Amino acid sequence: MIFGALYCFVIIIIIIVPFLLNFVNRLYIIHILRALKFLSIYGDRLQDVVHSEKRLYLVFEYLDLDLKKHMDSCPEFSKDPRLVKMFLYQILRGIAYCHSHRVLHRDLKPQNLLIDRQTNALKLADFGLARAFGIPVRTFTHEVVTLWYRAPEILLGSRHYSTPVDVWSVGCIFAEMVNQQPLFPGDSEIDELFKIFRITGTPNEDTWPGVTSLPDFKSAFPKWPPKDLATVVPNLDAAGLDLLGKMLCLDPSKRITARSALEHEYFKDIGFVP
Repeated sequence: MIFGALYCFVIIIIIIVPFLLNFVNRLYIIHILRALKFLSIYGDRLQDVVHSEKRLYLVFEYLDLDLKKHMDSCPEFSKDPRLVKMFLYQILRGIAYCHSHRVLHRDLKPQNLLIDRQTNALKLADFGLARAFGIPVRTFTHEVVTLWYRAPEILLGSRHYSTPVDVWSVGCIFAEMVNQQPLFPGDSEIDELFKIFRITGTPNEDTWPGVTSLPDFKSAFPKWPPKDLATVVPNLDAAGLDLLGKMLCLDPSKRITARSALEHEYFKDIGFVP
C-alpha cells in the first residue's frame, strides 16, 4: 500500500511491502534475508523495517513511474533505441541476479518495473509471486504471470518450470518497448497461446521435444508456420531481432538465459547503465 507518513521528522511517501512473519519456517527467514541482500547490491534504499505480531514490513523508497506509464506518456520512447536498450539491459541484469540466487520473479510486466525519473535507473518490483527454486525442479502452480507475458510452457499446463519463464516475459516486454504495444495481448489462455503460435509457429516434437506430453497441449491445435520476426518488430535491428528470437524460443530448454543475454552482441555498445 502507498501512503504519506512521518519518518525521521520528514514527510515522505513510502511503499510498505508486507512479508508474513513466520520464524518457525527457517527457509522463509532465509528468503527474507536474501531479499535484504538484494537491496544492498543494487543500491535500493531501505527506509525502515516495521513489524507487528504477525507481519514484517520492509519500507522502500517511493518511485511513482513504471515502464507502462512511461511508454504511455512518451510516444517517442520507441524511437530512442538507446533508451530501450538501456532499460532492457537493466531488466536482464536484475533478473540474472535473482536467478543466480535461485529466485524466480514469475510476474514480470511493464507495471512491475519502476523507473527513477532523475537517473533512468530501472528497478524490479512486486515480488509477491516470487519463489525460491532448487534441484530437483519444484512443482509450481501454473496460475502465475500476467497473461500477456506468460510463457508457453505455463500456458500448456507445465508445473515443472524454471528461470526461462522470466526470460520469456522479458522478451515480451522488449518487443513491447520497441512496438509501443503488447506483443501477445490475449484475452484468454487459449487466445494467448494462439497469438503466440501465430508468430512463433505451432510447436511439435521436432521444434520442442516433449511438448505433446504437456497437460494442455492438443493435437487439434491449428498448425501455424513461424513468422519472420522482422515483420513483427520492424523497428528492431538485426542484433536485436536475434536476441528477441532467442528470448522467445518456444522450447524453454533452448531459451537464452538472462546472463547469456547480457553478453549478446545487441549490448556491445551499451555504454553507461545506471
